[in-house]
Amino acid sequence: MFDPGWNPLYGVPSYPAERYGVLADRIGGILQSRSDILLVQAEAVVALEAVAASLARPGLSALNIVTSPYGGWFGQWLRRGGATVRDIVAEPGLPIVIEAVAGALDADPGIDVLAVVHAESASGILNPLSEILALARDRGIVTVVDAVASVGGHGLDVDHLGIDIAVIGPQKALGGPAGLSALSVSRRAWNMILSDGAPRDSILSLADLKAWLDSGRWALPGTPAPLEFFALEAALDRIEAEGLENLVARHALAASATRAGLAALGTPAWVPAARASNLVTAVPAPVGLAPVALIAAAGRLGVELTEGVGTAPARLLRLNHTGQRAAFQTVLANVVAYGAALRQAGHSCDIAAASEAISATYSR
Repeated sequence: MFDPGWNPLYGVPSYPAERYGVLADRIGGILQSRSDILLVQAEAVVALEAVAASLARPGLSALNIVTSPYGGWFGQWLRRGGATVRDIVAEPGLPIVIEAVAGALDADPGIDVLAVVHAESASGILNPLSEILALARDRGIVTVVDAVASVGGHGLDVDHLGIDIAVIGPQKALGGPAGLSALSVSRRAWNMILSDGAPRDSILSLADLKAWLDSGRWALPGTPAPLEFFALEAALDRIEAEGLENLVARHALAASATRAGLAALGTPAWVPAARASNLVTAVPAPVGLAPVALIAAAGRLGVELTEGVGTAPARLLRLNHTGQRAAFQTVLANVVAYGAALRQAGHSCDIAAASEAISATYSR
């Protein structure tokens, strides 16, 4: 008999406890990691704070690479736990320079932990991850990588790169729910986390989540939100059907086509392709034009452009081609709307040439 009070948004059955471990294994496959995979019942910024809270303690020395507000927060969380933190801050909206990292590590041989964001949705940049990790590996430093805005859009082989802790969120390139996150934790990282003073009895305690692993990965602590886990499972089904390599290639193609369209429009992208994210492409607003005005003009055409986060001096706009948006139709709409917004502001640009460049990139 039909129940008029039932609604699929709040009448979801419990997620089967035996499938949490299966989800973790599938995420491990995406990360190419044989380390422990933890599921966090919150958005990825909570997982990142949990990492900082679980590592930080007096006597710990950390090198924190800051290329967005998120990196700045991570340093604050480490300091709150008593760690000594040295921030290396990149120029606004730009990737970190590898020489700056090498110099900081050479100046302080006592660094225990290095933290870095792989790709930045805030500014559309890509940090030189493999080079940074090589420097840390040579010095025996535990590494923390925020891969929320890179997983699924860039290659990420956790074991090959030697990442100790990788944090991901499924809501970007993976096209999953925003209310869950996951992380990969190496044995070396566990040794540091579980040493004297590891926080317990907290949502920010990785040591508490280790108990889930040790008990056979059965029921997660707390009261899991079943809708989020069913959504994650569905997203992983879609990723596995498409193929991870194809997913990464689709994002790379969207980024390449966006850049080609912007170049033909007469407004080159913010950074070279090798230093750019495949999930969003940033472009600096022309001198004399406010990014918010261009965003509003594009919005009147039904296209959402956004302003760079924490990049005020650079005055960046972001064209989003993340997840299901990594497709020809969205890329074309983004660039054409940006061109139309420029025209409305009195700037000449060749929208037809931009459209042709995007079509040609996809045709190849």
